Amino acid sequence: MMTGNPESKENAPVAAPSDFIRDIVAGHLAEKKYPQIHTRFPPEPNGYLHIGHAKSICLNFGIAREFGGICNLRMDDTNPTKEEVEYVDSIIADVKWLIGGWADQQLGFKSGGKSLEPFYASDYFDQIYEYAVALINKGKAYICDLTPEQTDEYRGAPDHPGKDSPFRNRRISENLDLFARMKAGEFPHGARTLRAKIDMSSPNVWLRDPILYRIRHAEHHHTGNKWCIYPMYDFAHCISDYIEGITHSICTLEFEVHRPLYDWILGNLELPRPLPHQYEFARLSLGYTVMSKRKLLQLVTEKIVTGWDDPRMPTISGLRRRGVTPEALRHFAYNIGITKYNGLTDVAVLEHAIREDLNKRALRRLAVLRPIKVVITNFPEGKIEELEAVNNPEDPNAGKRKIPFTRELYIEQDDFMEVPPPKYFRLRPGGEVRLKYAYIIKCDEVVKNASGEITELRCTADLDSKTGGATSARKVKGTIHWVSATQAVDAEVRLYDRLFTVEDPDAKGEFKEFLNKNSLEVVKAKCEPSLKDAAPETRYQFERIGYFTLDKETTPEKTVINRTISLKDAWAKEVKKV
Repeated sequence: MMTGNPESKENAPVAAPSDFIRDIVAGHLAEKKYPQIHTRFPPEPNGYLHIGHAKSICLNFGIAREFGGICNLRMDDTNPTKEEVEYVDSIIADVKWLIGGWADQQLGFKSGGKSLEPFYASDYFDQIYEYAVALINKGKAYICDLTPEQTDEYRGAPDHPGKDSPFRNRRISENLDLFARMKAGEFPHGARTLRAKIDMSSPNVWLRDPILYRIRHAEHHHTGNKWCIYPMYDFAHCISDYIEGITHSICTLEFEVHRPLYDWILGNLELPRPLPHQYEFARLSLGYTVMSKRKLLQLVTEKIVTGWDDPRMPTISGLRRRGVTPEALRHFAYNIGITKYNGLTDVAVLEHAIREDLNKRALRRLAVLRPIKVVITNFPEGKIEELEAVNNPEDPNAGKRKIPFTRELYIEQDDFMEVPPPKYFRLRPGGEVRLKYAYIIKCDEVVKNASGEITELRCTADLDSKTGGATSARKVKGTIHWVSATQAVDAEVRLYDRLFTVEDPDAKGEFKEFLNKNSLEVVKAKCEPSLKDAAPETRYQFERIGYFTLDKETTPEKTVINRTISLKDAWAKEVKKV
């Protein structure tokens, strides 16, 4: 079916996706119905893109790439009161990041793709206005003076028909005059609308004389104050598709009931070339997540999170800041499939894709999040021994690095217990463990302060147990990680977790009742010295802990590191307990 490889050798996945929409596209190509496939991704710039949009981006840009077509990035900017340049800029950045190497094909951006400038529905406002005039001239649209409340009342309900507006039968000449005066700014905000004349008794309420234009005296982020009337989404969307030569207008399922209106508008304009057709698929609903822009905005404005790119947010910018790669998101979007039925996707599927991706690319490093000091009493004071460790066992080309070993070390507090439970294989009084890449040590003494708190562990090392030593083959049941106390780098490590405690916070009532109070923990960590040179876009695995990346708030004076995801799914254990 595929005419191209959806990913290069460096990027996952290798297998090409298959679904009902791609089957339709393949059939149209076989029939030579269109000279070229043309899709589009048309977000409204009234918020930041989230992972649900990632599914649509990968579908629309993916189909264009796989079938030798074009995909336009278009801002559906028809509501000036909610749209901002900030959102436009964030959308461009997110799409550019997510499609990654696909951008070399210059898919659907202006200027041949070089500037990544998107299309705008507002670029077509003059043409859309003329199409509205054409509908008025055909007797297919009229100016209505009903208030918004009256319009809703006249529309009726799904179980009973609406009734005609008293302004439905205005003369064409009067409608043309009023529409021109609306455009000229003669009437106040919301005073009049332009409505399609279809059928107030239609079972589909979207066909009950829907509003095509409304008055909005508001400055537009792209057109400034040129307009005071703005087309509704349903009117602008289908016309924008037609103007751009879109062949397959792919929407989520909630727009299925809008499709008859999409077809009615285009059909009644008597357009000369082949018309676009709308296809619907199920949007992404993800467990332990909310994706309503209204609710995400609420989280931001109420300062429950630090912003749209807070690493706990399901926004693309939040996932990026957290350390998720575009390859992992594309792999996830491809493998969850495209269906015609709604369902809740287990967030563990996304987390598995992230872990699988990072395991292949992340550089291994040692870090101790909650340090407790260990003194190796038989190791010389002042000596620094350079031990060798591989950067990534999954990648033979990743090379090796040196790790300093000294008399004073840090280990994790959780890796020592004075009175351990059965089958505890980490460090205990009189017990032995292997320090990864280094020696077997034995705990000889626990030193405490006047309050009874442990201040250090005094241990001896089997100095022949390192790789190549006389006792290197000696077995102990536990291996733990460590860092040199004198050579360690300090870092603020932010341990991010799921933002909600229940799988479907929307279904349980007030979604904020289920916020996870432990979604962020900040610790002062000790890291191996190679992390002094940590790079912003490099991903790291802190061995035995999880995957991490440098945060944008890092400065020369302060290193801030975000946890992308833990090595194992701790939530699976929580589910079993329940």
